[in-house]
Amino acid sequence: MNIPIRPRRLRKGAATRELVQETWVRREDLIQPLFVIDGEGVEQTVGSMPGVSRYSIDNLVKKVDALVSQGIGSFALFPNTEASLKDATGSEALNADNLVCRAIRAVRAEFPEVNLFADVALDPYTTHGHDGLLNEAGNTVLNDETVEVLVDMALNLAHAGADWIAPSDMMDGRVAMIREALESAGLTETCILAYSAKYASAFYGPFRDAVGSAKAAGTPSLDKATYQMNPANRREAILEAQLDLEEGADAIMVKPAGPYLDIIRDLREAFNAPLAAYQVSGEYAQIHAAAQNGWLDLEKCALESLLAIKRAGADMILTYFADWFSKR
Repeated sequence: MNIPIRPRRLRKGAATRELVQETWVRREDLIQPLFVIDGEGVEQTVGSMPGVSRYSIDNLVKKVDALVSQGIGSFALFPNTEASLKDATGSEALNADNLVCRAIRAVRAEFPEVNLFADVALDPYTTHGHDGLLNEAGNTVLNDETVEVLVDMALNLAHAGADWIAPSDMMDGRVAMIREALESAGLTETCILAYSAKYASAFYGPFRDAVGSAKAAGTPSLDKATYQMNPANRREAILEAQLDLEEGADAIMVKPAGPYLDIIRDLREAFNAPLAAYQVSGEYAQIHAAAQNGWLDLEKCALESLLAIKRAGADMILTYFADWFSKR
């Protein structure tokens, strides 16, 4: 056959394939989520997330040390708050000496050069598991009143040493209020990573197990559809991201990542701002579960999933596979 254009010529060997490869995932692109729990010398495995643990602060510092030596330089910290410290208003989130603030200070003292991301939402601190304050009837999350608390929470985390404040609550107007508060407090170098397109997804169950929030995996569904986005909506994500950028966000994010690659691509094409994607706990767990049953190759599927997220347009990826990837 006389075929002048043969795309297979560029696939003939590993060296050629790598030479023309369009998308690469680097250690520098990855943010490792880490769960912190009270106590000393504690490392608790998370049953629904193989290879993931909750760490007391001393062991958290050791884990960060190991990850830094593997080339990971960015970490998102999430607290597993004791039930006795939770209440309806999430007041522990404003405690300057709460678990996550102590963890931030401890990691910052040992590793001043790393990037630390701090989640801003009330669900780890509320008895009801919602990301904000409820009305008296307990059937509505109050937007403006919640934003006022989130602003104080953000300042608390920034003063503790967080490089990035990451509001994940999906309340309207919270980025503008947080940015204004940071500026007024002289915290002008604190970045905001906005969870701009956070969907009311069914893929969050193992995370709720890890942080011990109300309505974790295996319990009745916790409906957050009045503030998190409808999984059926695509155009709405562009509006949410545009608002966050106009309000002062330094980067925007899509969550979950894998089921929403089209949204990542839409935001990449619409905006020049740094774009993050969160490969959430359910995405991680399902790959592990299939691999444990012998249905999938764990390492090949993990890498392919990360490549897909990067190919869609994400600059940075929050993923529980960061630890594994950094050892490759």
